[in-house]
Amino acid sequence: MAAKAFFKFFLFFFRILLKGIRNQRSFHRKGNSHGPLHQLQRCHSSLVPMCKLEELSQQTLVCDVEGALLKSNSTFPYFMLVAFEGGGILRAFLLLVFYPLLCFVSEEMALKVMVFVSFCGIKEEDFRVGRSVLHKFFLEDVSLESFEVLMRAGRRVGVSGLPRVMVETFLKEYLKVEVVVGRELKMVCGYYVGLMEDERIMMKDGFDLEAVFGDEKTSCDVVGIGSFNNSIIDHHLFSQCKELYRVTETDKRNCHSLPSKNYPRPLIFHDGRLAFIPTPLATLAMFMWVPFGFLLAIFRVLVALSLPYMIALPILSFTGLKLRLKKPNSSPSVSTSNLKKSRGTLYACNHRTLLDPLYLSVALNKPLTAVTYSLSRVSELLAPIKTVRLTRNREEDREMMDKKLRQGDLVICPEGTTCREAFLLRFSPLFVELSDEIVPVAMRTHVSMFHGTTAGGLKCLDPLFFLMNPFPAYEVELLETVVKESDEKSSIDLANFVQGQIGGALGFECTRLTRKDKYLMLAGNEGVVSADTRPQKEVKSEKIRDEILRS
Repeated sequence: MAAKAFFKFFLFFFRILLKGIRNQRSFHRKGNSHGPLHQLQRCHSSLVPMCKLEELSQQTLVCDVEGALLKSNSTFPYFMLVAFEGGGILRAFLLLVFYPLLCFVSEEMALKVMVFVSFCGIKEEDFRVGRSVLHKFFLEDVSLESFEVLMRAGRRVGVSGLPRVMVETFLKEYLKVEVVVGRELKMVCGYYVGLMEDERIMMKDGFDLEAVFGDEKTSCDVVGIGSFNNSIIDHHLFSQCKELYRVTETDKRNCHSLPSKNYPRPLIFHDGRLAFIPTPLATLAMFMWVPFGFLLAIFRVLVALSLPYMIALPILSFTGLKLRLKKPNSSPSVSTSNLKKSRGTLYACNHRTLLDPLYLSVALNKPLTAVTYSLSRVSELLAPIKTVRLTRNREEDREMMDKKLRQGDLVICPEGTTCREAFLLRFSPLFVELSDEIVPVAMRTHVSMFHGTTAGGLKCLDPLFFLMNPFPAYEVELLETVVKESDEKSSIDLANFVQGQIGGALGFECTRLTRKDKYLMLAGNEGVVSADTRPQKEVKSEKIRDEILRS
């Protein structure tokens, strides 16, 4: 009887817990839906009636970020990203352990707990998750209908109940929001202590729109978009609104995601290890997978290092690794001129992970020498193929690559760094000066749990994280050989042509951005560790970010 009673109690508790997890509450105290505010005006295609949309270009729009702009009602995934990417796996596990308790406390208390666990002890100077990680996930959660209303406004003000450091980059740099109002975090000696300013102070703070925009008419032409169940609607800025439109839960369920082609500014660079939205259930699945995934990655590495390709390939395929090779109708071969000169074949590929040269070598079933701009000592020691580190001195690098090309086949990634999105960085023209024939190679990768690249983390762990994915996939496509027929084309034009060939095969957009641009945006450095010049590079990173985003 005792066992039966215990089982019933356990089943009852489990049902309550599962219901709380499925609901994924937004962790904001419900606001009062009554008061001197206008009722939501409904229409079929947008949040604001069409007759009002035309007037927005002359008005200031105050937008509730979590309640109206984002589709999801849960802010837990964003704090999990801060905890995992900014604090490490142990901090992320601690936040997950607290999640069941968060479902049974007040929403303001739940928010305070998540902020404390995620931010406590993190140095303000080193916190880059808001700039390099969160904006991607925020953009994927934006409602298309709310976005269209936001873009029609003449001036935009974003009001959020989250810490300002989490949402400021996303709103200002990617949604063109002029003013961001959010919770401020308290600091001691440059470190976050995990505490926020009092919510009542934020609600009553005398924020003057006229002083910010320098226009006396601003306060007269203010329109707001909020939510029925979000306490941020009580912010004093919404009390200044001439009209206020409220988003219901039905509106949120029926809204559409913002397509990437509609982003005001393209999402080219982002960092972080997690390749999925870390909802509570998805995060739990990740932690259950990590021990097995780590052992599986070690096994995959040992098989690749110790066995010949022909034997290792079936075993690795059985463990979940996928490799697909696509060749052109006429297979690339070494020309007669190259045979006379006893030179190898030069392969130029786009850069997705550090494993690009290795997968190409396995796909072709022949040894290659990989030329890299930056490679950790650990990866260099464990690499099953020859690797050569560039010195960044043009003449020395050219002589070294020419020497290696005379000894055998050579593979180079002219971008100089990886890019996760459907964009190609500028190709360095040095490689086209080494050979009269170049074989372009288009690389595609797919991961479901962890990214195998990083700008601000430990690069020696990149292959490990890639191999920890349940089913990491690579597609290697050999393109038609590019032959340098004459010297009429400059090396820059030929490099751009090769970039265009690879971009066309992948469906990627070619850019003029470089490795330096990426690291200045994501890590605040140029990709080379140099402690004595770091403050100067931090200043440069802000300038280069503005230049890139404007372009």
